[in-house]
Amino acid sequence: MPLIQWTSDLSVNVSKFDTQHKRLIDLINELHDAMKVGKGNQILHKILEDMMQYTKTHFADEEALMKQYNYPGYTIQKIQHDKFVQELQDLQRKLLSNTTTLTMEVMNFLKQWLTNHIQKTDKAYAPFFESKNVR
Repeated sequence: MPLIQWTSDLSVNVSKFDTQHKRLIDLINELHDAMKVGKGNQILHKILEDMMQYTKTHFADEEALMKQYNYPGYTIQKIQHDKFVQELQDLQRKLLSNTTTLTMEVMNFLKQWLTNHIQKTDKAYAPFFESKNVR
């Protein structure tokens, strides 16, 4: 069973962003599945690198659309996005320098951040973009 199951509760009603959110969830689930069979450390760096690259692309796409339509919550989104990227970079550095290990705490951080961000911060833009006929 996946760590995070995609449901309509996670949909922001912008097709491109829902697809991107699903991909981020897939990456977290892939890491979680590997951890369950004792192979998490073998794929950890690849998953984190994929997540870093995909997150940057996703955040850039969201931020560009927010700027295009002058979304009033842009600043909050940008701050949260930048903070998450910084936290991912810090995690990567710690793992590369062997000052931390992959734990359920790390998995829970990734899961909680993503689901909370989608369900709270991203959901807030859904009605705004719907009013602009962005789907």
